[in-house]
Amino acid sequence: MNDARKGQVSRETKETQIRLSLLLDGSGLVDLQSGVPFLDHMLTLFAAHGFFDLNIDAQGDLDVDAHHTVEDLGICLGGALSKALADRKGIRRYGHAVVPMDEARATVTLDLSNRPFLVYQVPALSSQVGRFETELVPEFFRAFCQHGGVTLHIQVPYGANTHHILEAIFKAFGRALDEATSLDERRQGVPSSKGSL
Repeated sequence: MNDARKGQVSRETKETQIRLSLLLDGSGLVDLQSGVPFLDHMLTLFAAHGFFDLNIDAQGDLDVDAHHTVEDLGICLGGALSKALADRKGIRRYGHAVVPMDEARATVTLDLSNRPFLVYQVPALSSQVGRFETELVPEFFRAFCQHGGVTLHIQVPYGANTHHILEAIFKAFGRALDEATSLDERRQGVPSSKGSL
């Protein structure tokens, strides 16, 4: 439909080639081929719990490591979000979610303010989950914030299992972003007393 809130981004560098599309008012459908299986798993959770339709086709220099691919996927997801939101009129702007995953609990609070900022307060994680380096998670979110114009606070007060912690984070991220991007029928313009975001 013509008024679908959808963003599409293509990014080509000497390190990665990525095509990504994000539909905000979707149903959680995904087609993810990033070359980084654990990130695909996390983004599937993000989309399912946020009711986003997400498509990714990415090739990266994974023979080096996953850093460039993961960071550039954050760049593309942020860019697609910004395109899908357009002028950001009518949105709720703020989102908040708390999600438990067994012994772990994650809180994600965000503001679609056009002021990029990341707070990432997470317990020490195992260095890897499978072949995925967990230090890439804040790199992904930092890139997303910069290119999506998002203030994002991720806090995990407790948790022992690295997979559980990250799963709780991405589920909460999806739920919080769904709330923030939802349309508020009471809102005619942008959700700011300044008149712009």
